[in-house]
Amino acid sequence: MKFDLSIVPFSRRESFLAVSMLPEGKNRQQGLYLRTVRGGDDKFGEAFRIELLDQLGRPLPFTPDASPEAVRLSSPASAIYAEICISDSRTVRFRAKGCGIRLTFMPAAYDYAYEVNSDSWEMNSFTHECRFMLTRLVGGMKMEVPWDKIKSSRVVAEFTADTDTNMAEFAVEEFRTVWEPRNAWEPFDDAVKTTRADFTQWLDRSLSVPERWQEGRGLAAYITWSCLVPAEGCLTRPAMYMSKNWMTNIWSWDHCFNAMALVRHDPKLAWDQFMIFFDRQDDSGLIPDFVNDKYELWNCNKPPIHGWTLAWMMQRTDYIREAQLREVYGPLSKWTRWWFRYRDGDGDGIPQYNHGNDSGWDNSTAFNNGIPVESPDLAAFLVIQTELLAEIAGLLGLAEESSAWRQLAEDTLAKMISHFWKDGKFISCRSGTHEPSEGDSLLLFVPILLGKRLPEHIRMALLEGLREDNRFLTENGWATESVSSPYYLPDGYWRGPIWAPSTMLLVEGAAAAGDVELAREVSKRFCSMLNRSGMAENFDAITGEGLRDRAFTWTSSVFLILGHEYTS
Repeated sequence: MKFDLSIVPFSRRESFLAVSMLPEGKNRQQGLYLRTVRGGDDKFGEAFRIELLDQLGRPLPFTPDASPEAVRLSSPASAIYAEICISDSRTVRFRAKGCGIRLTFMPAAYDYAYEVNSDSWEMNSFTHECRFMLTRLVGGMKMEVPWDKIKSSRVVAEFTADTDTNMAEFAVEEFRTVWEPRNAWEPFDDAVKTTRADFTQWLDRSLSVPERWQEGRGLAAYITWSCLVPAEGCLTRPAMYMSKNWMTNIWSWDHCFNAMALVRHDPKLAWDQFMIFFDRQDDSGLIPDFVNDKYELWNCNKPPIHGWTLAWMMQRTDYIREAQLREVYGPLSKWTRWWFRYRDGDGDGIPQYNHGNDSGWDNSTAFNNGIPVESPDLAAFLVIQTELLAEIAGLLGLAEESSAWRQLAEDTLAKMISHFWKDGKFISCRSGTHEPSEGDSLLLFVPILLGKRLPEHIRMALLEGLREDNRFLTENGWATESVSSPYYLPDGYWRGPIWAPSTMLLVEGAAAAGDVELAREVSKRFCSMLNRSGMAENFDAITGEGLRDRAFTWTSSVFLILGHEYTS
C-alpha cells in the first residue's frame, strides 16, 4: 500500500509525530517536514524541514514513496536514497545511502539547541511545547546553531555518510521532561519490520468489505491506525484524532463514528473513544466541542448522537455489560438533561441549537434565517437517547427513573411531530418566532432514524424524498443540500458536499424505516466514491472529488462500517 504524503501524513499508532509534504506558507518553504500534531488544529506543527544532500552538501531532488511502515526518498540515481521509520511513538529513525540528510529548524520564542554529548543535541522547542533529541548513530554530524541573546537564531543539523559504509543513520526523539539515553538501538530494518507487523495486525482485524474495495479498506485502516495519539495532557484515554493533517482534535460527535467502527474488533479501544468526552464533562452536563492534548473548547457543542451510538454498539458487542452501563448512565443522563434545561430558550419543550456549529452541520441552510434554531434532528436524537436511558435504567434496577425517561421520550416524539411536520415535510425554525428556515437541507431528513416510531405517512414521505433523483441522491450518494437548491455549492461544506456522518445516519435511518435496499444502494455508491477518491473530510456530490482535509478518520470509519454492514 502506497500513499501521497501531500494528502495523507506518515505516522503511526499512538504518536504525535508525523511526516508530510507541505505547500509553501508563511515563513515556510514547500517541502518535506517532520511535524508534531500537539496543541490543536491552528497550525501544521512543522518542526524540521527534511532535505537530501550530495557529497558537496548541495540539496538533492527526491521522490517520496510512503507506506505504513516507512517512507523512502529516492533520488534520480538509484543507488542514492534515504528512509524514514517511526520506530516507536516518540522516535523517528533516518537512514541514508550515498547521501546526507539536512534537518532545518527555524526557532521562535525561546527555542534553543545545545550539545548534550558528542553524538546528541537537544532542541528545546517552546513553539511545539516539547523537546527533540537528535542523535547520530552512523556517519558524521555537523550542527549550525548560532546564538541570539536568549535563543538559537537557526538550527541546522547535517548528517553525512560514513566513508567506509557510505551510510548515515540518526534518530530524532520527542520528549517533554527528561531524556533517558538508550543502551542500544535496534537495527533500522528491525524497526521497519516491527512497525509493519503492528499495522498488519490492525488491518487484519479491521472490518471486512467486498474484494473490489480492498484498496479503500487498506487506506481507511491506515488512517485510523495512524491517527491514534496517546493518553496525555487533556486526553484521558488513547484517542483517535480526526486527522494528522490539520484537523488535529477530536470533536464530540466525530468520536462516535470511530468508536462504532472499532467496537467489533477492539471493544476496549472503542469504549475509550466513546467515553473520552464524558471524562471532561462539565458539572452542568455539557461536554466540550472538541478536545486535544492541550485544551478543550467550550464555545460550541455537538449534537447528542451518543444514545444512538451506544445503542448501535450494544447490538454488536457483548463487551458493554453492567460495569460499562453504570459508568455511562450518569454522564449520559446529565448530557441529556442539559439540552432540556439549558437549550430551550422559549420554554416550548423543544431544545434548540444556538448556532450551526452545535448541530455539526455548521453552515446548513437550516440556519439561514438566524439563530437560535429548533430543528427536528435534535429532537429525534433526544427521543432515541431518552429511550436508551430508560432501557439502561431498567437494566440497572432503577424502575422509577426508567419510567420517567420513557415518558420524556414519548412526550418529545409527540412534540417533534406537532412542531416540525408541516405540509408534508419537516421544517426547522427560529426559536421563539418559529419562522421556518429557507433552503432544502438533508438535515431535515435525519428524523428517519426513528424508523417505525414515526407514523407511516411521515416515513413514506421521508423515504420518497431520499429516493428522488437530482434532489439529494446523486451517483455518489446524498448531497447535504439539494443539488437543485439555489443555496447548493459544490464545495459549500454542509451546503452540498457529501459527508460520511450524514450518509451513515441516513443509511441507518432508511434501513430503520424499512427500505434496506435504499440503504444498500447509497452505501454502495458512497463506498465506491471513497475507494476511488480517498478518505476526505467531504466530497463534491456530483464529481465525487475529495475536498478539504483528505485524510479523515470518521470518513474512514464510516467507509468500513457501511462496506461491512450493507454491501458485503
